[in-house]
This record gives sequence, C-alpha cells and structure tokens, in this order.
Amino acid sequence: MALGTATAPYELRFDAGRICLDLLSTTHPEERLDSVAVLCAWITGSGLVPADTLLAHADATWPAAFRELRDQIGRLVRGWSAPRARAYDFALARVNDLATPAPPAPRAVRDGDGELIRRLDGPPDCAALLAAVARDAVDLLTDPVARAALRQCEGDNCPIVYLDTSRGRRRRWCSSEVCGNRERVARHRRRAALARA
Repeated sequence: MALGTATAPYELRFDAGRICLDLLSTTHPEERLDSVAVLCAWITGSGLVPADTLLAHADATWPAAFRELRDQIGRLVRGWSAPRARAYDFALARVNDLATPAPPAPRAVRDGDGELIRRLDGPPDCAALLAAVARDAVDLLTDPVARAALRQCEGDNCPIVYLDTSRGRRRRWCSSEVCGNRERVARHRRRAALARA
C-alpha cells in the first residue's frame, strides 16, 4: 500500500514518546516497513533527519535492517522486567552493537532568508540512522524514570508500547483517538445492548 493511500488510523504514527517506541509501532496493525519509500517517510517523520534530507541512496537492505533493530528493541522493551532470558541478552548485545556508529551529525546553517535551520553534512548511511534509534533505546532502557513510564496499550489486540507522560500516569491507550475511541464505542454498544435486553 502506498503511504499516501493509507487510512488515518493506519498511517505511520509518531506518538509513542520516543523514536525507538515509534519504530515498534510500525508493526501495527500490519507491517509498515515493507518498502524503502515507507521507511524513508518514517525516517523523516520521526525527526531522525531534517524534512528535506535526500534519502535517494536508501536501498532494499534498509527496511530489513530497521525491522531487525525493531525486533531487538521489542524484546528489550517488553522483557525488561525479567531480563534473564537468552533472547534478551542477544537483543541487548545487538542493540549495543547497532548503537556504536556515530549517528548523523546535524549542523545549523542559514537558509535563503537567513534563518538558522538544521541540515546534515551529507546523506546519512543506514548504520548512522540505526545508531540513532539504537542509542534512543539504550537511553530509554537505562533511565529508571523513563522505563517506569513504559505502558502497553490497553486497546483490544493493540501491541503498541508508549511512554506515559500524562498527568497522574493514568494514560491507558496508545492513542485516545484510535484505541481510546474504539474502547469508548465498544463500551457504549455494550451498555446499549444491556439496556435493550
């Protein structure tokens, strides 16, 4: 499916609170990183690179590399409370390895109007972009306050993990507009069915 034809609830989402968690969201409700074009849209939309960064050099190996990092981050985020499993140790080693290269280095440059804007020195390679996401995962997992704010969406069959920064830490859904609305509609229908019975 072309990115421009996706319906609103299924578009790329950037509301999980961290880049590494936004990467995890690309599996729901279906695999999103199935093409170079969608991956490039995700890279730009996530803020890893400035909006006008050319990613024409991205090739078919990039989506597979990002999916592999996503799988390892998922193991870590979902298994951090019981980190003794062999798969957890492998995922940790892999994310640490991917975090090693230098991420893309931004520069402040003047645009045509003299305003300062963010640019990269050149097109970022895949390893640099993976490193930025992997470093975000390392930061998240080593920060006890952020780790304590990790939540699994309570929406029906929703696997999205997000950072709960809400007041009182009472956020229940990855998105009030998507899963929250779905839950409210389902509750209303159940009450209406009970009232008719």
